[in-house]
Amino acid sequence: MQPLAGQDLLHTQPHPMHWLATATALSAVIAVSSLLQPSATTATAKAAGTTRATAVAAPAPDPARVTFPVNCGPNRLDVVQKASGDLDGTGGTQTVAVVRCHSEVGTPPSGVYVLAQPSAPKAAPRIVATLVAPAQRLSVQDLAVQGPVVSVTVQGYSSPDVPRYMPDVHKTVKWQWQGGKFVQSELPATTATEGA
Repeated sequence: MQPLAGQDLLHTQPHPMHWLATATALSAVIAVSSLLQPSATTATAKAAGTTRATAVAAPAPDPARVTFPVNCGPNRLDVVQKASGDLDGTGGTQTVAVVRCHSEVGTPPSGVYVLAQPSAPKAAPRIVATLVAPAQRLSVQDLAVQGPVVSVTVQGYSSPDVPRYMPDVHKTVKWQWQGGKFVQSELPATTATEGA
């Protein structure tokens, strides 16, 4: 039944009780939603976690973008091995690169360098440590990074009289970040005569 024009119906008129009930329900919804929101501490921790995850997920330094302190004359420098990890425990990623001058015959001495991300965007990675210099005349055979430990297996020569094509010294050398620098330890070297 349709109301007549100008006729007021009792249930269509707002009463103070209706306003009170609406206000109470609205307050309850706001109170419950505020309880479900994360606290400022939780939000800050989550934001910090996101930042840390982003830092860890940053790509490892690329040795192809580095100018190494090795003079190869007319030959190119080859990056023959590389491995990456968080060597200093700061959450970043460093790269260990083994490089040597390109040669069609023989095995030129190797250099082993630790690279870190550049401080400026789009800059080349920085060399932060030299673990093996080419002047040491060692040839790196194997490279491994396990946690904060870098290990290489090298071969060299016990004297200048040993032919360059027949290295007679073999050893494994390890480095670990301690006290703000890489500390070296190595296993005793073996020579060809000891291994026979």
